[in-house]
Amino acid sequence: MQKSDELYRGKAKTVYQTDDPDKLILHFRNDTSAFDGKKIEQLDRKGMINNLFNAFIMGKLADAGIPTHFEKVLSNEESLVKKLEMIPIECVVRNIATGGIVKRLGVQDGLELDPPTFEFFLKNDELHDPMVNDYHIQSFNWATAEEVATMKELTFKVNHVLKKLFLDAGLLLVDYKLEFGRFKGGLYLGDEFSPDGCRLWDAKTREKLDKDRFRQGLGGVVEAYEEVALRLGMTLPK
Repeated sequence: MQKSDELYRGKAKTVYQTDDPDKLILHFRNDTSAFDGKKIEQLDRKGMINNLFNAFIMGKLADAGIPTHFEKVLSNEESLVKKLEMIPIECVVRNIATGGIVKRLGVQDGLELDPPTFEFFLKNDELHDPMVNDYHIQSFNWATAEEVATMKELTFKVNHVLKKLFLDAGLLLVDYKLEFGRFKGGLYLGDEFSPDGCRLWDAKTREKLDKDRFRQGLGGVVEAYEEVALRLGMTLPK
C-alpha cells in the first residue's frame, strides 16, 4: 500500500490518499487542540497512543458486529482505513452530564443520565458545531431518514459495548462523539475513538482521564491516556 497525496489535515490527524481508491491512511499527529483550535500544543507520544487506542477500540466494536472503516495498523502513528463518504454530523451520547450540556441546560455536573441522552451536531468549526435534529439533517440532505435511524442504532450499540468494556477496567464512559460515512451502499463508523473524542473518568474517584485535562490545564494528558490504555490491557511501545 503506497501513501500518496495529502487529502485532508485536521486538528490532530492527517488523511492521505493511497494507490487504492477505496483506502486511506490516517496519520495521528502529536498535535492537541481545544476550543476550536484556539489552544494548540504538541504532546510527545500522543499520536502513537491515539492510533493504537483507536485500533483496539475499533477491533472490539467490529467483534460486536458494528461496521467500521478500520482496516489495520500500519505503524505506531498510522492506520489504513476504508475511504468513506463522510456524513457531516456528530452523534453524541452522554451517560453522565458534564461539559456543554451542563452550561446549556443548567443541570447538575456529574448527574448520571438514565436513559443516556442522544444529540446530533453539525460538523462546522466556523459555526462551533451547532446542535441539529433529525429534521435539519433530512431537510438539508445531510443524510436520509434511514441513515439517521441507523446512526442512532449503531451509536447506542457502541454505548452498550464500550460502557461495559471501560467499567470492567474501572472507568466510566461519560460521553463521546461518533461520525459515520457511506461505503459501497453501507453505513460505517468512521473517524476515530480515542480519549480525544470521549470523556473517561476513574470509576471510584471520578478523576478525569481524557482531553479535559488539556482543556482545563490539569496537565498529565498523555499520562492519563496511557493509564486508560494500560487498564484496558493494551501494550504500548516504550
